[in-house]
Amino acid sequence: MRTMIGENNSSEKSRLFHDIGVIDFVIVEMNEYLDTHPTDKEAIEYLSHYVHMKNQAMREYAAKYGPLRISDVNGCRQNEWKWALQPWPWEGGC
Repeated sequence: MRTMIGENNSSEKSRLFHDIGVIDFVIVEMNEYLDTHPTDKEAIEYLSHYVHMKNQAMREYAAKYGPLRISDVNGCRQNEWKWALQPWPWEGGC
């Protein structure tokens, strides 16, 4: 049973990390679109929605697994400096 919990935790972590990447892709694309269509109010609302989604997902990730960016350090519940203790992406951390 212990292995299944760890696998579920790893699966959830991977899913959340993947979702953050997908949301970030949408944000970058919308940013580029708005560079050429700066008055498109619907696109601005769409971008705002996805920025909110990303911030929420980043806070959730930080609370569960440690921060992905330094600005999310305050959202961590642990009493240790997880930023330095978690594996780096090249070490398989993400």
